[in-house]
This record gives sequence, C-alpha cells and structure tokens, in this order.
Amino acid sequence: MILSSILSDGMVLQRNEKVAIWGKAGAGQAIQIGFNGKKYDTFAGSAGDWRMDLDETDPGGPFEMVISAGGEANVIRNILVGDVWVLGGQSNMELPVRRTLDLLADEVKDVHLPWIRQFSMPISYNFHAPQSGLPGGEWIAAVSEDVLNFSAAGFFFAKEIYERYQVPVGLILTAVGGTPIEAWISEGSLRRIGGYEDVLEQCKDDQYVIAAKAADEERSNAWHAHLNNTDLGLKEGWYSESWDTADWQDFELPGSWAGTGLEHVRGSVWFRKEIELPESMTEGNARLKLGTVVDADDTYINGVCIGNTGYRYPPRRYSIPAGLLKPGKNTIAVRVISTHNTGEFVRDMPYRLLTCGQEIDLTGIWKYRVGAIAEAMRQQTFFYYKPAGVYNGMISPLRHYRIKGALWYQGEANTDHPAGYSKLFEALVADWRGQWGIGEFPFIFTQLANLGEADDSQSNWAELREEQRKGLQIPGTAMAVTIDIGEYNDLHPQDKKTVGQRLALGALKLAYGEDDLVHSGPMFKEMELTGDGACLRFDHTGSGLVAKGGGELKGFAVCGPDGVFVPARAVISGDIVLVTHDFIKQPVQVRYAWANNPAQANLYNREGLPASPFSTG
Repeated sequence: MILSSILSDGMVLQRNEKVAIWGKAGAGQAIQIGFNGKKYDTFAGSAGDWRMDLDETDPGGPFEMVISAGGEANVIRNILVGDVWVLGGQSNMELPVRRTLDLLADEVKDVHLPWIRQFSMPISYNFHAPQSGLPGGEWIAAVSEDVLNFSAAGFFFAKEIYERYQVPVGLILTAVGGTPIEAWISEGSLRRIGGYEDVLEQCKDDQYVIAAKAADEERSNAWHAHLNNTDLGLKEGWYSESWDTADWQDFELPGSWAGTGLEHVRGSVWFRKEIELPESMTEGNARLKLGTVVDADDTYINGVCIGNTGYRYPPRRYSIPAGLLKPGKNTIAVRVISTHNTGEFVRDMPYRLLTCGQEIDLTGIWKYRVGAIAEAMRQQTFFYYKPAGVYNGMISPLRHYRIKGALWYQGEANTDHPAGYSKLFEALVADWRGQWGIGEFPFIFTQLANLGEADDSQSNWAELREEQRKGLQIPGTAMAVTIDIGEYNDLHPQDKKTVGQRLALGALKLAYGEDDLVHSGPMFKEMELTGDGACLRFDHTGSGLVAKGGGELKGFAVCGPDGVFVPARAVISGDIVLVTHDFIKQPVQVRYAWANNPAQANLYNREGLPASPFSTG
C-alpha cells in the first residue's frame, strides 16, 4: 500500500470538514481506516487507486490513524486536527526563520509551539500533466531547532492564528525561490491567456530538458574547475594564517567593485584583514557576520575555512569553531567569486566578529588581490521557473488534502514585465480553487515590499504592485501591504513578523468571520476632480486617515494633460485626501508611492496599517 508522503506522522487535518485519505493498493483490495473511534471501509479501483472521506472532526489531538489493506497496516501517529493553510510563492515565502535572526532572534528564542506544524513540499516539476504523487517531505513542529526551518512569514502567521483561537495550525510550504507566477498556473489557463505556447511545447520534450540540464551542469563544472585550477590564491595558500600582503591593494569594505579596477573582473578576488583579539574574546562560541556578498564566497579564519555560500542573496553568518581564535593576531581571508554580476560587499549590512559578549567592527580597509580571471558564467536554465511546471509537480499533488485557505507571496520574478500580472494572478487563483474544489476559499497575498535606493525614478516594482492591487477584485481575497518593512539593499527583508501579522489580519477577516476587524490599510477607491485639484476617497480607512509620524503627507504625484508627473501637495480632510499643485490646474491622474522604494510614503489609517501604492489611471 502506498500513501502520499503528506499523510504521515505529525500531520494536521482540517477541522470541521470532511477530509480525504487516499492512496494506492492492489486492484479491488479492501481498505480499512480507523480514526478517532470510527471505522471506514472502501475498495481500491481497477488501477489500485482509493480514496475515503472521513467525518468532520473537532479540533484537537494528538490522534492515531490505522490504515489496513491485505494484511498490511500503516499507523500514522501524532495527528492534530485544526486549520491547514497552503503557503505559495517564491523566496520571500520560502525564507526560513533562520534567515531572520539578525532582527527576530528574540522572537523565536525558546519557542515551544507543538500545535504549529509545517510540511515542506520537495521541489518538483512536470511539463506533461498534473501529478498525484509526492517525492518526499515530512511534518515538523515549531519546537526547538525545527522552528528555524519554518517559513518565517508562515510561522508568524500561524502564531497569530494559534494564539487567538488555540487550535492547531498546519502549514504546507509549496514555494520555490525565483519562480515567476506562470510556473504556478495550469497549462490550460496559460494557453487561454496566450504567449506561452512555444515554451510549453519545448519543455514537453524530455530529451531537450535532459540535454539542457546536462549542458548546464557541464558548463558550471568546467567554469569552476578552470577557476580553481588557475586561482593563484588557492595554489599559493592566500587563505593561510600568515601571508605577506605588502604588494596587495587596499579596498574599503563594504563596497562595490563598480567604479574600481575590479568592476569588470569575473573570477576570484581575495580579501584579507588582520585583527587583534584579547584573550577574553577567544573562549566560547564565536560568530562572523559578513554582510552579504556578490556572488559567492569561501571564508577562512586563521587558515581554516569556516563557511561558504554559493550565491548572492543569503546573509553570511558563519560559526567559528571553538579554539580557532587566539589571543593576539588573527587573520580573516575571504575568497569572493564573481560568476556573472559585479562583485560587492553589500553596504549597510553587519560586518563584525561577535564573541563572548563583545564584538569587533570589520568595516574599513582590507587588502585584496585578484586570484583568477574568467569569462562570465552563462546563466543556468532553471526548469522549475518554466510555465506550469511546479503547478503540476507541487500544487496538483495536494488537491485531495483539505485546506482552510492559501497565502501567496510572489512577484519579484515578474517585475521585469509587470504588465498583465493581474490577469495571471486571476488565473492562478481560479486554478487553485478549481484544483481543491471546495469553493472560493480565502486567498490572502502579499504586495511587494520596498527595495532599492529611496524614491528613485525606477518604478517597475510600483507597476507590479498596482497589478497586485487589482487582485483585490477577485472575491475572497485580501492583500498585506509591505512597502514599509523592506530593506533597500536586500531582496529578502527580515521583518517577516509584520508580514505574518498582516497576512493573519486578512485571514481573521475572510476565514474567521471577524467582520468588524480593520484588516487592511487604506485602499484607493475613487477620484473626483475639483476646481484645481483631485479629491481621493479610500476604503479601509478604519478610525481615520493619518500621516504617520505627523507632519505633511508625502509620496503623492500628479500629472496634467501632458502626462508628466510632478510631486504634489496632499492634505487629509476627514476620510479623503485632497491633492493639488500650484501649476497644474487640470489634474488628470494621481499616483501614490510610485517608486521601487517609496521611502517617504506615509499615508496610514489610525490602526497603523499603510495605504497601498496606487495609480488613479
């Protein structure tokens, strides 16, 4: 007898609903299920497939389930009954709690919440048809070290729900970093939208996929082999505890290679710094915080490699083995590998050594020398980015598993081409609801956070946010606005607690019937042109509109018939905002927070929730 891997020890079943248990057995074989004092019987079909719907169960647990067929019995232990939520999207949904510890370490210290659990879907894609089987995965509970492996946004969402209702919460994490929205939509929907036919057909060619993956692996292996074989630093041991750097050049860390002699270097560059440590800093646990490095790094202390990271986004947080630090001189060596981006130690990140309650600042002048130069590495073909692939491989296998609703955090991968995202999102919601077949279950999504230099002229993220805002036209949806929790220099902001709390507000409204709750910040509703300005009305004003922090409203811009936007004056008057400009007497369109990082935007409701960026046109 074969069961889906999600039907396993520690699982959470949806409360107060008929839930399905399914699997494969011998053709025509009798299946018996025992659960919560009840017995259920069914038979496998001619192909061996079987399914049984269990009666509604009140929240609680733990329970055991016994599934028997042909003398074989499977026992599933430690089952809870509560609310089950699917977590979908890309890396900001996937981001684990362990990646947020610079900011949220105290929030997860000594966490013991065994009634909050997560099942992580293995990455899987298929371009031929929706799949039914799962290749693995297991349920974990929010206790001890396991909580560090939870989706951070998901954990803080679940914590809000659990603390409010005291019922178990199950999370099914089905998110993959870098995936565009079309990867999570069915082939049928994508064909109806149009424009994906060629790539859909190409990916159905198994030989093409196999050959492309093999070529990628061969190129990557050859690139790294060439780099390692020609890297003078590896040959001579520039990572060693002592090395003469008298002929090396200076580099002020943090900083970018841009504008320096390293700007066009693709290959490896070695950096070294010597620090003096008192004996009081050489005992006990020690940690190195090395900001974020573009693209990859190997990091050494006193000649010993303490860690490495193969791509640009993760923060470098390396544990230092006990006994490696010593009183007096210690050497840090970092081999930075630039594969295809301009190298960088990202600014405004922590660069320090922490030990014994003390720390050493590592910013300032380091010595550097180029180890090897290579051609830029060709980008890999990530097939799980391709249309319909992970929908077939990671959404379809869940269709029998009863859920309460879905949370969605995605969009970064579509910012290069934001137009039409709202149509894709509409198709995604329809596909997922159709897949589960339980009606218009709550679908709560996150609008993109702020990123990049403050209030610059880049606006593709603003355009994507506007497309996301249009998603609220779909019944049963809510949106968490996050333009105030991002980090200008990090695609993965650490404040996932606020994200989880705002997603939870949407759930409390949609899924739990708290109708009087203010779950959203102000949302633009309509514009009325007055004599020399624009009168803007909003939904979700709560107990009133405010300019956060006091002072004047910022972040508004207006254009006349020429279509050129200029900063405008905005004033709150009750539940409306009046927008004017001295030289534009015939306003045509108003925008708010229209930038990749709209740092000055400060329109909120009194409940502390930010207004969504918007365009009136």
